[in-house]
Parts: sequence; C-alpha cells; structure tokens
Amino acid sequence: MKKLLIINFGSNKITHLEEMLYEFADYITLPFDETDETTPSNFDGIILSGAPILITEQNIAPYLEKLTWLKTTVKPVLGICFGHQILGLLFNASAARMKECRSMNEIEQFEECPILNRLPQVFEMQEDHCESISIPDEFVLVANSDECINEVMQHESKALYGVQFHPEVSGSYGAIIFENFVSLC
Repeated sequence: MKKLLIINFGSNKITHLEEMLYEFADYITLPFDETDETTPSNFDGIILSGAPILITEQNIAPYLEKLTWLKTTVKPVLGICFGHQILGLLFNASAARMKECRSMNEIEQFEECPILNRLPQVFEMQEDHCESISIPDEFVLVANSDECINEVMQHESKALYGVQFHPEVSGSYGAIIFENFVSLC
C-alpha cells in the first residue's frame, strides 16, 4: 500500500481526510511546523490540508519559505483549499477575497486531469472558503464554478494538483479524487 504524508495546517477536517484515505493508502499526519524538505523522503505522495487561515489577512511568507521545496519535489502533491492556495502562491498566483461559499457547489471540468478521472464533467463538492487564487505560473486551469474561477489546477509537467473545495467531506466523488491521487503516487 502507498504511504502518504498529510501536512496539517490546522484543518478541522483532518479526521475526515484520514478516514477518506484509510481505504486507499497508509498515511502519517504531521503538523506543518514539524516538517521540512527532508520529511517527504519516506513517502510516496503528499497532501496539503486546509486551514483556518485567511491568506489575504495574514503574513503567509513563513509558510511559503518553509515549503519552497514543493517547487522541486518529484513526489505527487495534492493541495486542498488552503493547501491549494499555498501551492499556487509558491508559483506566483495572487490571492483575493471572494463571496463566502460554504455549501455543496457545482464544479465544471473542462480539461483532462488524472485526479478527476471517472468523475462526470459537472460534479458537486463541498466548499468552505472565502478566498481564491489566480492561475499560477506553470499551471493549467482544469475546473471552475460560478463562485470560484480556480477550483482545480494541475502543473504543466509535474504531478502537482490543487483543489479549492474539500473532497474529504464530499462523499463518493471526493473518494474518487483520493483514489485517483493515490494511483499517481
């Protein structure tokens, strides 16, 4: 079984994430401040959790400095909500406030993406955010919604993926995303 590293930024959904991964992979969850560039060496893939942090209202430079190694990792990475935003900011995306979205939301996929395999072109996922990011350098926009332009992104040449929504609390479609991600690791 694949072994994943979950980097926890203080998400209140971490238990849901662990329960969702349980059937697909072994994992270890570590708080963000207990990780560095050497931590992922024993893992097949990395998941960046959500967080109770607004990137438009807090100095996130310490997060970006500590995670610069993500730009050169060869390990597959999946960023969820805050993790998606951090991944984008590492590649020069900009962040902005948006209308609060804290419910199931319809997402439309318009580009092929391995983490979305077996999902319909239009699917629903649980949202829990009030910020969004632009499309980062070296990334392709894969899916959006009426509320958020960048719902899913993937790197042009690396196995780096970000989702603004929360697959860990989105039922069977969320499970498909995790199963697809684990298959890439």
